[in-house]
Amino acid sequence: MIRIELLDWERARAEAGAIRKAVFVEEQGVPEELELDRYDALSVHALARSETGHAIGTGRLLPVEWEDRHAVGHIGRMAVIASWRGTGVGGALLERLVAAAAERGDSEVALSAQSHAIDFYRAHGFEAEGGEFLEAGIPHRAMRRVLQPLRSNS
Repeated sequence: MIRIELLDWERARAEAGAIRKAVFVEEQGVPEELELDRYDALSVHALARSETGHAIGTGRLLPVEWEDRHAVGHIGRMAVIASWRGTGVGGALLERLVAAAAERGDSEVALSAQSHAIDFYRAHGFEAEGGEFLEAGIPHRAMRRVLQPLRSNS
């Protein structure tokens, strides 16, 4: 069973950074100086672990931004090590980050999806908007998902 932890950057840095370097820098050719940024220290990081405790995937939820009086959470740096792709790790990470955004009161979540992953995000309730653009030399599309308000038990 896969376990998802939410961590600050100080606790996630070593393992999440290694996964991101393997996926983005080594596999996809993103310049290393673009991969780590000032938002890491400000974000909530999700770290997926295998049954044996090995870190196998990561993603982050940036600090809330306000757009037209709506709290919007931005998800990014979604990465799963190659041998674990297609096993549900990415979906579990994404849904945990979406839940974290809802828990803090965000009304929407947004992300920049690599174009090859658009169907993955659509399967998780995201809708594409706008045209394709390049980010770190890789084609992307903006996507959003409206969140349902959390119901109070009181």
